[in-house]
Amino acid sequence: MLNLNQPLNATGTANEEVYKILIYDKFCQNILSPLIHVKDLRKHGVTLYFLIDKDRKPVHDVPAVYFVQPSQVNVQRIVADASRSLYDSLHLNFSSSIPRPLLEDLASGTLNSESIDKILKVHDQYLEFVTLEHNLFSLAQKFCYVQLNDPSAGDREIEEIVEKVASGLFCVLATLAVVPVIRCPSGGPAEMVASVLDQKLRDHLLSKNNLFTEGGGFASSFQRPVLCIFDRNFELSVGIQHDFRYLTLVHDVLGLRLNRLSVPGEKGGMRSCELDSSDPFWVANGSLEFPEVAVEIETQLNKYKKDVDEVNRRTGGTDGAEFDGTDLIGNTKHLMNAVNSLPELTERKQVIDKHTNIATVLLGEIKERSLDSYAKKENDMMVRGGIDRNELLGVLRGKGTKMDKLRFAIIYLICSESINPSEVEAIETSLRESEVDTCAFQYVKKMKSLNVSLASSNSASRSNIVDWAEKLYGQSISAVTAGVKNLLSSDRQLALTRIVEALMEGRPNPDVDSYLVFDPRAPKSGSGTSGSHLKGPFKEAIVFMIGGGNYMEYGSLQEFAQRQQPVKHVIYGTTEILTGIEFVEQLTVLGQKMGLGGTVASPAPTL
Repeated sequence: MLNLNQPLNATGTANEEVYKILIYDKFCQNILSPLIHVKDLRKHGVTLYFLIDKDRKPVHDVPAVYFVQPSQVNVQRIVADASRSLYDSLHLNFSSSIPRPLLEDLASGTLNSESIDKILKVHDQYLEFVTLEHNLFSLAQKFCYVQLNDPSAGDREIEEIVEKVASGLFCVLATLAVVPVIRCPSGGPAEMVASVLDQKLRDHLLSKNNLFTEGGGFASSFQRPVLCIFDRNFELSVGIQHDFRYLTLVHDVLGLRLNRLSVPGEKGGMRSCELDSSDPFWVANGSLEFPEVAVEIETQLNKYKKDVDEVNRRTGGTDGAEFDGTDLIGNTKHLMNAVNSLPELTERKQVIDKHTNIATVLLGEIKERSLDSYAKKENDMMVRGGIDRNELLGVLRGKGTKMDKLRFAIIYLICSESINPSEVEAIETSLRESEVDTCAFQYVKKMKSLNVSLASSNSASRSNIVDWAEKLYGQSISAVTAGVKNLLSSDRQLALTRIVEALMEGRPNPDVDSYLVFDPRAPKSGSGTSGSHLKGPFKEAIVFMIGGGNYMEYGSLQEFAQRQQPVKHVIYGTTEILTGIEFVEQLTVLGQKMGLGGTVASPAPTL
């Protein structure tokens, strides 16, 4: 795209040095941000870059590359730019397929202003997703969980969100150039998205110049991947709980966003850090528990000091014994080696300093909020299915922010096989004493009691409850408390990872036998037929979570993929990456929408 949609040469740079200007909107800026740095833009001849909605001065004799979403506003701005002859020529790249009405607006607008010759190319780039790591993407679609679970949402609104999610997934598949076999649980948002995506792929495969003919850049194998689609309610706890791994702590506590975060610098002020695949320490240690990371930083620092001492020793920096003048050639060689190793040593020191800084800030937060204790106790609760009442209340009255306490209380609700009313009352009292807004707690409690009534009601009244539940929760309540066994098996493997493993094996398995199958390349039969054409086992999977994902799930899936013999390839994607705090805020909004309020005294709404 930056090479005016010409192929790049062998070095990955533009073939000829054409200076150009890059214009993007906010959404596409976020797509570019984790992938390309300013120095890379220079390498591709980009001398200036602007947001499309800023006032811009004319720059004559220079082409402009536009990378924007296909929206009415953006098209109007492009027409205005062309008619004012701001740039020599316009190369338009839309992040997804531009709808015909907008294309017509673009054509008529530039014709009327006699500037149509300014537009050289129009490309649909199918890039409506943010790539955070090689195996991690987000559609950057905010508040999906609230929108899909809002009791007042109408069919039309739900359909619009499902369409948007399916379009984002289509972009990912078009970029990978693969048509997967799609698997998902029946009912709820996962089935809706799978069904719409299946139809999109079928329609597209019928067109002559479709995007899937070149065959995959996904990996070397010819086998198709499996796309597993889930909805956040499949495993609610993972979106809420505290975790003690480095990657999840940095995200949850320090607010990692688009692979960047700000931490206090040594000399005061905030310092911006990048944490991505170019940072070897981050790649190697992101999935470790925090204490192991602290040890690793220490190890790296000692190794660095040793290497510096070695360079000093060889070049006579510390003791001049080697420089007696007799072996000039040998000494010159040592000096050359030392000079050559300096950039590498400097770079290593910068990485060590960065992570020492991050770890120090994290450690302060961990001590202040007892985050290690939260992570351990939540994990114990999940394995045991409960917690001693005194211990529970001790945590709620102890250290931690209001949000830490609220998250802990919600995890207790999810883990408990049955709800003890007096315990719940004690929790609510304790939360109120700490001035915590309990809307999110009330919402999960409501969903939990609904599950219990679903399970215990007889078939006659059950249908009414099901109708009401489906209307209220958009068909997604059944899995909120599918029992503790579903949450964590003995080796701390997430339910999501266990199900993905079963789907990749492709063998009969009671956990996944009821999952629907959509194969866009197969003749259309009844929706989601199963069993007849499972071409497993699969070497590759794309796992997609609707309603907000997190680094904990991503880490769990990558660990699973690496453990396999031979190693499997799993890409994890979600509508948006959320911290525990951000997800609980969405639960709070749902509690408010249902009128559950922070006060316990108010009667539950009659429906």
